[in-house]
Amino acid sequence: MKQTEAEYIQFLEMIRQNEGVIYKVASFYADNEHPIGDLYQETVLNLWKAFPSFRGDSKYSTWVYRIALNTCVSFYRRSKRSISYVDISVDIPEEIENNEEIQELYQLINRLGKIERALVLLYLDDKSYKEISDITGLTVTNVATKMSRVKAKLRQMSNEKN
Repeated sequence: MKQTEAEYIQFLEMIRQNEGVIYKVASFYADNEHPIGDLYQETVLNLWKAFPSFRGDSKYSTWVYRIALNTCVSFYRRSKRSISYVDISVDIPEEIENNEEIQELYQLINRLGKIERALVLLYLDDKSYKEISDITGLTVTNVATKMSRVKAKLRQMSNEKN
């Protein structure tokens, strides 16, 4: 299906408004074999393919998060390579970067599985459980349960480290 010029302009504006979301998700899953730029580009391509079918049932940002997460996760499934993680403190203010507890938290988060990290990413981005549910396709109850388990896992990992 060919997009009209108006749809193209609307798509570019949507990308401009949500480029931070795309970059954040891509940086969360990037590694040496899958640079941020590749994941970002793959996400934008998938957004372009899916744009004509966007029904407006959710906000653009929710839809973008969902496609970005699905793109990054399936990028690894297709490649079937082992995953190494990059430090997620890319856009963190300097006063936070110097905080050892925050740095430890990011190191622990980088050791979580793909889905767990996605949940933490959304949680740290101040998304409600309902918004996380909309983005991930999990039920609100499942999000709450998984977040509780992730928090416990992070506490346990932190205790083992100390």
